[in-house]
Amino acid sequence: MKRFIQNIQNIWKVEELRKRIIYTLALILVYRIGSFIILPGVNYNALEAAQKAGGQNALETLLSLFSGGGFTNASIMALGIMPYISASIIMQLLGMAVPAVQKMQNEGESGRKQINNYTRILTIIICAAQAPGYLSLYVSSKGALPLDAGTFWWAQTIIVLVAGAMFAVWLGERITDNGVGNGISLLITVGILSRLPGAFTGEVGIAWADGNLIKILLEIVAFFVVVLATVLIVQGVRKVPLNTAKKVVGSRAVDEAGARNYLPIKVNASGVMPIIFAQAIMTIPVMMFASNDGGGSWIQRTLGDVYGFSYNLLLAILIIVFTYFYTAIMINPRKIADDLKKSGGFIAGVRPGEETADYIDTLVSRITFPGSLFLAIIAILPAIAKLAGVNDAFAMFFGGTSLLIMVGVVLDTLQQIESYLLNRHMDGLMEGTKIRGRRTQGELSGF
Repeated sequence: MKRFIQNIQNIWKVEELRKRIIYTLALILVYRIGSFIILPGVNYNALEAAQKAGGQNALETLLSLFSGGGFTNASIMALGIMPYISASIIMQLLGMAVPAVQKMQNEGESGRKQINNYTRILTIIICAAQAPGYLSLYVSSKGALPLDAGTFWWAQTIIVLVAGAMFAVWLGERITDNGVGNGISLLITVGILSRLPGAFTGEVGIAWADGNLIKILLEIVAFFVVVLATVLIVQGVRKVPLNTAKKVVGSRAVDEAGARNYLPIKVNASGVMPIIFAQAIMTIPVMMFASNDGGGSWIQRTLGDVYGFSYNLLLAILIIVFTYFYTAIMINPRKIADDLKKSGGFIAGVRPGEETADYIDTLVSRITFPGSLFLAIIAILPAIAKLAGVNDAFAMFFGGTSLLIMVGVVLDTLQQIESYLLNRHMDGLMEGTKIRGRRTQGELSGF
């Protein structure tokens, strides 16, 4: 505990880090306030009464989870960050098929700015398509639409929803540029964490009423086991031994035959992005093509049941596909092989150049497969927890997308803070741990 307190004090001693953390917390607070500002004209009392009377289905719970409650509150940020994630997916897919987008990707900083502009435009289009569906499928079904809702009200409310989503994107980008962590992912994580206390309290209340407190104890133990397994797979690294022929000392290159470094290849190089991508893809057809009559359309019945077999099967497949897709974007075997060759490094028993690139590509493919399967299994754990008797709200945290996002984003944020402390020769938050955010001796950086 003494070391932990000292580490916290170290954070506040670094002026730049302190300002970044305060800036991040301030923008997160703005985002949370926006999640409770109700859309103009919406009858929130009717919305609340309908929720208490009929509850909410699993899809509504999930969408509310990612928007920090903004979805069920009918707030100005009801659409949350997910339209931007969907637009990012589309742009990355276009980057693999459209030469013009590929050219922009290869143009460095200027190309990245162009892609970001197109992503924002596409986000506005997606929001404009999802907003009417949200109002007609959710707000209207709860009887919360104003009695005099005319064309003008619908037009202004759609504009407000689009503006709210874009404001959330702006907040996320400001956090990424001037704060700590990835802003977009951090906003999603904060929204998820805001629902955790209520979900756990509800589960405890149910167990207390049934007189089955052992169930709560078992759930807590299982929850921590899942968290540990998730951290293990997120931080898992395959170290490929490297031999470096030269070492630069000052301005001279000194021969140092047999010097040993490592090329770290992560089991889950894609991080949390496959989970976010898959979840965003799953929500698009439901909000755009679902109907509000009778039992709903086939899409609504199939993709709206987040505990159903079809939903979880499709989610698992998408996660596996996106894991390979994003890993291919993140890791370029040819570039790594070229960098190794230029630096005088080589993998023992493998010729530099083309053979090294093929070796790394094969190794990445073999490592990615079990990593993607593990991500898929974690993602469908809420459905298994639901079958075991866990209530809907808490089952969302029992593995699944929410847990993967929380673990991944929290670790990434801690690693950024850790790097600030280590660069100033201070003890880090993860001193004495094996978290991959720490710099370990003999590990080759830059790959």
